[in-house]
Amino acid sequence: MKRLALLLISGSALAACQTAPAANAGFLTSYDGLTTRDDTLRASIRERRDEAAANAVEQVYLEPSVLVAGAGDALSEADRALVLREVDRQVCYEMSERFTIVDNAANAARVRSAVTGITPTGAAGSGVAAVANVLIPGPGTLRVPGTTGGLAAEAELVAPGGMQVAALAWARNANVVGMDSPSLSRVGDALQMAEPFGDAVGDAFAPTGRAVRPIADPDPCARYGPRTQPAGFATRLVTGLYVPEINTGTRAEPPKD
Repeated sequence: MKRLALLLISGSALAACQTAPAANAGFLTSYDGLTTRDDTLRASIRERRDEAAANAVEQVYLEPSVLVAGAGDALSEADRALVLREVDRQVCYEMSERFTIVDNAANAARVRSAVTGITPTGAAGSGVAAVANVLIPGPGTLRVPGTTGGLAAEAELVAPGGMQVAALAWARNANVVGMDSPSLSRVGDALQMAEPFGDAVGDAFAPTGRAVRPIADPDPCARYGPRTQPAGFATRLVTGLYVPEINTGTRAEPPKD
């Protein structure tokens, strides 16, 4: 039955599955040269990279992400902090696989990230979707149209001298049909989108040909907890819901620099 439901709504959902580009938020030092990628199905990605300059970067300092352009004004302070922490976590994970993360900005390139938009998740619709997904077995998830949320963010890699080495303007909304789990949290979808944003940052900033490297020991991202959260996967399987406290390993207080 779930397969039939997917087929019934997938036509209209797939037609509008790619997220519209977000307007420039004014966070990046420059938007010149941003090129829209046309090989993505769900996210809007505009990016640029100075290949030679990126190849010369080895050490990077990760500045804490910030909120700009009124992003999250309708949300609680705790929810906004949760999104920023998850963005920091995912960016740290991806950058640490391509560069050496350092604790001091002196003589290192800087990674600047900003959340420029948060579309809240509809909790009531998520509850209905979770029940449907548990009761009707099958691959993928079904979401209630009009209740999905999303995330928009920008990031740049800046050389020690101040030159912008690479830049990214990114946005993605959760899909009505797909693998984005419903959540009772108003930022459930934004939190889930932080992972693909982190992936996009790593891909946009790393020079062509730089291989993904083993995680350093000690792990420079250890303050965010384990890189995998098996309990989160199990919770989604049993309840059909994305639960931030379990999926992100949330601490009582976001980590401080």
